[in-house]
Amino acid sequence: MLRLRALNAPTPFLFFTGKGGVGKTSLACATAISLADRGLRVLLVSTDPASNLNEMLEVELTDSPVPVPNAAGLFAMNIDPETAAESYRARVLEQLEPTVTDQERSTIREQLSGACTTEIAAFDEFVGLLDGDRAGYDHIIFDTAPTGHTLRLLSLPKAWTGFLKDNSRGASCLGPHSGLKMQEDRFRQALQALSDPRRTTVVLVTRADRSAIREAARTSSELDGLNLTNQTLAVNGRFHATDPTDAVASSLERDQDEALASMPDSLRKLPRDEIPLVGFDIVGLAALRAVLSSSGPRLETSTGEQVGVPVDVQGLDRLVDDIAHRNRGLIMVMGKGGVGKTTIAAAIAVGLARRGHAVHLSTTDPAAHVTDVVDAASPGLTVDRIDPRRETERYVAKILASRGRDLDEQGKALLLEDLASPCTEEVAVFHAFSHVVAEARSAFVVLDTAPTGHTLLLLDATGAYHRQLTSQLEPGGAGRVITPLMRLQDSTYTQIILVTLPETTPVSEAAALQEDLRRAGIEPFGWVINKCLAASGTRDPLLRARIARERMQIARVQDGLAKRAFIMAWRSKPPIGIEELETLSMPSS
Repeated sequence: MLRLRALNAPTPFLFFTGKGGVGKTSLACATAISLADRGLRVLLVSTDPASNLNEMLEVELTDSPVPVPNAAGLFAMNIDPETAAESYRARVLEQLEPTVTDQERSTIREQLSGACTTEIAAFDEFVGLLDGDRAGYDHIIFDTAPTGHTLRLLSLPKAWTGFLKDNSRGASCLGPHSGLKMQEDRFRQALQALSDPRRTTVVLVTRADRSAIREAARTSSELDGLNLTNQTLAVNGRFHATDPTDAVASSLERDQDEALASMPDSLRKLPRDEIPLVGFDIVGLAALRAVLSSSGPRLETSTGEQVGVPVDVQGLDRLVDDIAHRNRGLIMVMGKGGVGKTTIAAAIAVGLARRGHAVHLSTTDPAAHVTDVVDAASPGLTVDRIDPRRETERYVAKILASRGRDLDEQGKALLLEDLASPCTEEVAVFHAFSHVVAEARSAFVVLDTAPTGHTLLLLDATGAYHRQLTSQLEPGGAGRVITPLMRLQDSTYTQIILVTLPETTPVSEAAALQEDLRRAGIEPFGWVINKCLAASGTRDPLLRARIARERMQIARVQDGLAKRAFIMAWRSKPPIGIEELETLSMPSS
């Protein structure tokens, strides 16, 4: 018996989306394997720039379909943004007239070097899969990036279709416009595929906690607005205590029950499945097959005393102490979606404010709401977010004021058309990010970043801006300018905090992110291992099985990955509000 109703009469396209960390990848993989085991030909695609399909399926993936060993009929691929961008640049350059000079070609290539081109190129690959490029697959399953990035991706067919319809010129950030104009029909057909309930199903994945459920409700509403109405809800990691006298297990089950009982009506109307919490690592085909099966593998429980022994790692209060003596600076909190970045960022900000510092807490995550965690004013603490819509409006107004001042009505109309490009949002967010980074010259700025993939694209934009600016300087002029990338590379100015969970995949993703940062000349300050059950004292066999695996991952972080490691114990309820956040970041009396 299978636990996901989307498998009963599956549509050709299935999207798995939701807040980071809810288990989208594991459910997408399990669904793909289940369909392939029926003898169907299935393609599993990740649209997440920080995909971990490789680790889940234990096979090296590329940007082309690769057969998955021991799963006949199953193929998988990652849409790699950088590879897609290079391919897109080559296609645009090929379309240029032979009379175009080498200098003009170089200028166009530079125009195509930013994050906007990376996004549109990845989007172009995505559209190809929706527009008849199924290549004989019965089903294509999309394992998407966390919600904010995915909503952006799913809205692009509609946005670009409207933009191309009304704009006969070129979007300056994308180079020659003809490359896009030629694909207008392709974008329109992709939009039709997404909005056809006979062809597309969206599986909203959530955990049984209030934050993830709120995010699922917001996502459902926005998908309705995009006419993606064929939605189902999958509640992942559902837990039921086996011993009612175990306080930890009973508390966990009660909290989940209360979260589901308060679910918004917009989600209640959706078909719903509940997938049980498991005590094993969901890596490899055997584990993935067990996720949606009514009979899973036998739990490997630990009966030794080691499970209950506290882990010897410093707490978050020590991390805040280490940062506070600097008196100012940028703290960027990064990691895989769902690891608790917002909570950690908020706790650090509150801890610094309580130590007498001026602190600005903000977020670059389109789906994050730091005010959900910091629910009241606090002396010395300013809380806001980089809102893409608001920043785009500000950016457009600024460009119109500066560049449109001397234009006639026709010129202003053409400028407005150019600014209607969906890429304008990416530029606007980068400008807002750069402004916030600069604030750390005189105060503490704590940034809760978007999940890993989206953050890497933002850092790519930072690097592209740095390269463009420094290439324009006169010889010897580099010392007179400080770019955002230079501030991120300066360890006296910026401290990068990587947040992970004591689980195999989040630790692997944090390690990969650390390597990406190091290649950009950015060295992380420390790691926070969040939501650790190790010292909880539970007797529940499933939770004890998870603790045994936790300790292996904690040792992995301490022994070779992190220069500094800090730990946050599991709490039955998420820490919400100033007083709760203080208990995380202030020394215990």
